[in-house]
Amino acid sequence: MNTETSTAASHDRSLLRASIGLSLATLLLFGLGYSLLAAGLGRALFPHEATGSLVERGGKIVGSALVAQPFADARYFQPRPSASNYDLMALAGSNQARTNPDLRKRIDEARASVAAREGVDPADVPGDLVTQSGGGIDPQISPQAARIQIARVARARGLDAAVVRTLVAKQTEGPQLGLFGQPRVNVLALNLALDALDAGRGAQ
Repeated sequence: MNTETSTAASHDRSLLRASIGLSLATLLLFGLGYSLLAAGLGRALFPHEATGSLVERGGKIVGSALVAQPFADARYFQPRPSASNYDLMALAGSNQARTNPDLRKRIDEARASVAAREGVDPADVPGDLVTQSGGGIDPQISPQAARIQIARVARARGLDAAVVRTLVAKQTEGPQLGLFGQPRVNVLALNLALDALDAGRGAQ
């Protein structure tokens, strides 16, 4: 092997070592270090949100403020429908186009069902109670969607409708920073507030 060949081989080995070293450094720094740093900062600055915004009652986790769950009992407010049946492992919308006749049929059936359940005219049923969100687990409903459920919930719990209406108003969140989004009601938080109200009445 002549000197030029030896020098070229040595140069190639140096380039290979440098490439491998850079790859490892990049992987460790940005793949692992950055992720650990971001996760650590998230836990330090936003401990509740970083752990899933879990909601506890009596030392037991009852859900997440970020995730919808079904409530079958008439004593509870109902969330938006879910194309994934509220399954966190199968999040999705229905992916049906607005022109799809199956979508129109499903919405019409859902509207009729909600109207019968709440004792209201089908025309008064808000769209978010008959349409599925893109993610399938939206935790909030519109104030209108909460209001049409007040009479049923009050009747099922033996409460004055005005009391439930006041609770809905207290649980209604405004737009974020007063600018972004629409007023909304977190269904889990509202139902837990109802349970706390019932527990308070029972303790008296």
